[in-house]
Amino acid sequence: MVKFFSNAENQGHLRGLADEFGESTNSIRKELNHLSEAGFLVKVADKNRIEYQANTHHPMFSNLQEIIRKYLGFDKLLEAVLERMGEVNEVVLVGDYAQGIDSGTIQVVINGESLNKDYLGHLSNRIEELIDRKVHFDINKKFTSKDTLVLFKK
Repeated sequence: MVKFFSNAENQGHLRGLADEFGESTNSIRKELNHLSEAGFLVKVADKNRIEYQANTHHPMFSNLQEIIRKYLGFDKLLEAVLERMGEVNEVVLVGDYAQGIDSGTIQVVINGESLNKDYLGHLSNRIEELIDRKVHFDINKKFTSKDTLVLFKK
């Protein structure tokens, strides 16, 4: 669920998901079938394989996405960043969490003007205590739009 509902753009295919989670393809296939039959995931044919992604039209999509993002602590992270960082234009996740992988280290890019860089050290420690995950911040860093998750955009 984290894989697909933290970022609706995330997709995965059977073998890739089995490798990513260190599980057998059979157990992953069963879960994908259950989630697809329930309407939470949709299958997208891509050449010789089937990709799965969140069904954004499912009536529970928004609720599930909100639950997953709260579970990961994105709401607390965003609140803390916007609280005292200055003129924030956007907050973007890059790396594992943008791809739906709960690896334990969240990479965050904060773009804006007159940002309070001195606050970052305190902010990192505070957020890590709140969400029980490591957080790495980059300020005004360029990134490719692939595999990102925008949490805030002005």
